[in-house]
Amino acid sequence: MRFDELSLSDDILDALDAMHFEECTPIQEQSIDKILEGKDLIACAQTGTGKTAAYLLPIIDLLAETEATPTVKCVIMVPTHELAQQIDRQMEGFAYYMPVSSLAIHGGNDGKEFARQQHALRQGADMVIATPGRLLAHMKMGYVDLSHVEFFVLDEADRMLDMGFSDDIMRIVAELPKKRQTLMFSATMPKKIQQLAASILTEPEEVKIAVSKPAEKIDQSVFICYEGQKDHLLRMLFEQGHNKRVIIFSSSKQKVKELTQILRRSKWKAAEMHSDLDQKAREEVILAFRSGRIEILIATDILARGIDIDDIAMVVNYDVPHEAEDYVHRIGRTARADADGKAVTFVSERDQPRWAQIENFLEMKIRRENIPDEFGEGPEFNPRKYSGTGRKGHLGTRSGKGHKTRFNKRVKEGNPGKHKKRQTADDVNKSPNEKSKKRFRYPPKKKNTDKAAE
Repeated sequence: MRFDELSLSDDILDALDAMHFEECTPIQEQSIDKILEGKDLIACAQTGTGKTAAYLLPIIDLLAETEATPTVKCVIMVPTHELAQQIDRQMEGFAYYMPVSSLAIHGGNDGKEFARQQHALRQGADMVIATPGRLLAHMKMGYVDLSHVEFFVLDEADRMLDMGFSDDIMRIVAELPKKRQTLMFSATMPKKIQQLAASILTEPEEVKIAVSKPAEKIDQSVFICYEGQKDHLLRMLFEQGHNKRVIIFSSSKQKVKELTQILRRSKWKAAEMHSDLDQKAREEVILAFRSGRIEILIATDILARGIDIDDIAMVVNYDVPHEAEDYVHRIGRTARADADGKAVTFVSERDQPRWAQIENFLEMKIRRENIPDEFGEGPEFNPRKYSGTGRKGHLGTRSGKGHKTRFNKRVKEGNPGKHKKRQTADDVNKSPNEKSKKRFRYPPKKKNTDKAAE
């Protein structure tokens, strides 16, 4: 569908024409007219599908029809300052012929920038694009008036909840008028997003764009391995020549930091990217990676969607992502612009159930790679064995209480059961680590075959 087939004004269409935008994406086609009709909306579509324009275009159109006043009429919440800046730039292009102003409010800058934001908020802006923490910082100083807000947008809502912004969002919502139009856009739709939507949206329309499958040009493979084998496999990949223009995704900031130190000690040009870094540091890392001074970038999922670099040669999933959509997005960093790309995933025991779900989503079995003999054998792939396991990092750990009670009862009755080694109740009370200092030996200790000849 073309943009001129939607109910957009001529001024917006002129701006789109100047930017050479003619055909709208599916998310834009299904969302714009619903927003123009004044309905609340919850939309699920992966990054890169045109979500920003899907809500900016109709909001700009509607704001242009309202009376010009020095008040905030629209608040757009985003997870990172990079996204706030990106949306603000797009806003300038879309509203070029429209009397609609915008202001980006985000952290990671100096006192002069904070003062500039403070002055702009006092003067009023039609549209405020903000990260939750920085907007709350301004609100606490008493000069931010949100009582005239007509539109409230949550962009990349799943990322904001993953980053722990849920309470901040609800504090901001508490200051908004009850009568407003609320729009929520998210790449995934887990239960926590559905719960948030139920609490802040009113009879919303729903739009869901199916997640596209990975590009066929991506060479996907997987190692079914133990956690302790991952570092060795990573070094092996680098030694095979896959050591330039690489992004490694890990599930935690701590692991990202550890991996970065390990690779640097091995003289690889590596850098970390996570939410603990301030804006200046993150921008320096991205610039160094783009220029080639950094060859390997280790990042968390929180910032994965903010990394927009086209010539990535290989993506390594050091940890399996929690959602299939995140897997598609991660490996979509490579094989862009008609280039080839490689995606490698390390699947440890506890990640096997999630990997099975990803393969089910992809409707294909990803090629298994053999673990070199010197690294020892890997575990069998048996997702059912590890589904519903205990605490994080403690696969198959008993809950303890019921097992101990049953064992003590048998001891009291004089029938502790059949054991290769006689146990006592004190033995059962020991933690798994005390009972067995090693859960598996890596690499496995080779049997001494010479004993048979003695």
